[in-house]
Amino acid sequence: MVDAPKKKVLTEEEKAARFEAAKKMTSELVDKSEVALKEFSTYTQEQVDKIVAAMALAGSENSLLLAHEAHDDTGRGVVEDKDTKNRFASEAVYNAIKNDKTVGVISEDRVTGKVELAAPLGILAGIVPTTNPTSTTIFKSMLAAKTRNTIVFAFHPQAQRSSAHAAKIVYDTAVAAGAPKNFIQWIEKPSLDGTTTLIQNPKIASILATGGPGMVNAALKSGNPSMGVGAGNGAVFVDATANVDRAVEDLLLSKRFDNGIICATENSLVIEAPVYDEVMRKLQEQGAY
Repeated sequence: MVDAPKKKVLTEEEKAARFEAAKKMTSELVDKSEVALKEFSTYTQEQVDKIVAAMALAGSENSLLLAHEAHDDTGRGVVEDKDTKNRFASEAVYNAIKNDKTVGVISEDRVTGKVELAAPLGILAGIVPTTNPTSTTIFKSMLAAKTRNTIVFAFHPQAQRSSAHAAKIVYDTAVAAGAPKNFIQWIEKPSLDGTTTLIQNPKIASILATGGPGMVNAALKSGNPSMGVGAGNGAVFVDATANVDRAVEDLLLSKRFDNGIICATENSLVIEAPVYDEVMRKLQEQGAY
């Protein structure tokens, strides 16, 4: 039997040097993003909406390709379900935001004299998980574009290739539609130091953190504003008035979708006593354990 090669233990000096190199790399990305942000802030609503529409179409057209790549990268989930997620992230998200006003005066109350103005928040840091590596990239890119923000991504190491390809597809399409250069960027060689220095950069306006509890916790403690989504997997209560057949079908559809790896999947059931036996029987008839 051959022993596995031991990982090299870095000295404190080597760790510090590696951290400084990562800090320099992410600072350069953020500086480029700052230039793009200044240009993007001058765009009209019409320019923004043209860009976002092009991105949504590109995401939809490449949905199945990116689903295969995400599955090849991670070995997780179901290709067809990843295709559904990509289409939702591009088509459904676009339809939800396409008519929103995000430039200049977005509302006005003549009675109170209140006027609401929309302005870019700034440079965003986007954390993308291995469970939804392409769909998360697509919709965060579109939301950044719709609000005239710029974004720098840190992808999960296990899904770097597929996530970067998703980002490149929507970025190239956006630039062709008139978006500023470098408004979407990403760390080319993923590392913990790279992600850490990105989310701690003082020029980051907000962090969009999707990932495990550790990553979300790191974002919340970074010193920058952060919106985090972590483990999820909520419990479900099935009461005595429930349509049991429908409840069982919906629960299993959700739990089976992409092999149950997304955080919206139910974690556990609390079943009221009068329907407990019926729910358990019907779950097992459908192949549940």
